[in-house]
Amino acid sequence: MSEPMIDIRGLCKVFGGAAETVMPLVREGIGKQELLDRHNCVLALRDINLAIPAESIQVVMGLSGSGKSTLIRHINRLIEPTYGDIIVDGQSVSGMDASALRAFRRNTASMVFQGFALMPHRTVRENIGYGLKVRGLDRDEIDTRVSHWIDRIGLDGFADRFPTELSGGMQQRVGLGRALATDPDILLMDEAFSALDPVIRVEMQNILLELQAELRKTIMFITHDLDEALRIGDDIAILRDGEIVQQGAPQDIVLAPADDYIAEFVKDINRGRVIQVGRVMAPITNGTTGPAISHDSLLEAAAIALAEAGADAGIVTAADGRPVGAISRGDLMAAMVARATAGN
Repeated sequence: MSEPMIDIRGLCKVFGGAAETVMPLVREGIGKQELLDRHNCVLALRDINLAIPAESIQVVMGLSGSGKSTLIRHINRLIEPTYGDIIVDGQSVSGMDASALRAFRRNTASMVFQGFALMPHRTVRENIGYGLKVRGLDRDEIDTRVSHWIDRIGLDGFADRFPTELSGGMQQRVGLGRALATDPDILLMDEAFSALDPVIRVEMQNILLELQAELRKTIMFITHDLDEALRIGDDIAILRDGEIVQQGAPQDIVLAPADDYIAEFVKDINRGRVIQVGRVMAPITNGTTGPAISHDSLLEAAAIALAEAGADAGIVTAADGRPVGAISRGDLMAAMVARATAGN
């Protein structure tokens, strides 16, 4: 197995003047409230271990105060760890000196913020090209790259507008274009779509997924919205009180929540748009007939395919077309309406 692009190892963060001295207590498992009451320190992250493969979207989610935004800010060292390390492409971020850290932020990891963080006195063109200007690229190269991204993110005709002249969704497109213009290996997105209304939010999710299919970046995406996490994440880590309580593929979390906290999160999810047929198919028998349904089809799509074919069941096929199982309308409906319980 190849080394992860981002490897978070035993990361702990304690805010407070006695942060270093209370670390033995943190390792022993002292509670968050007890640490605050006894030592006036806030435990933000405890023993975070997370390996993120290259070219994948790692979603980190949780409720407010769970530590997710604190975590992402450690990747580019906007926040210094109290303990632990972050290895990016084989290099320790914690061990970088000031010069190396500046280069890392300019060239390797770009960030997209919830509040857009655009410079109000600069136009769309100038905002997108700012990172390239900091790098010292010549004007022609900057103009070429900026023009490409203005077109790619759908802002033709707005290049010379200022942020205050744009809608929220358009401002976030500028933020995304600015992050991508420097062609970073890593994209850090801290609740990037949370301030948008639902329709624009889905539109931005679509844009992100389209760009990811083309560019194959390594993305850490922070959200408090499970629907968003399930839609865009290759893998999801769920935080509670600064600790990872469950990590896995979206359908694994929906099918087998680790505890009641996770079960509460996923109880109202549309399972038909998350779970693949291959996870609920039955063994194939000699008498099974019906249309071919790919093993990676979502339950909802499979149900529609059977209905359109007027069939009560179908043959589940692998990527190479081999029959690997069977699925019936009844099995599909049962899987879509079932509610997983903790520990299943």
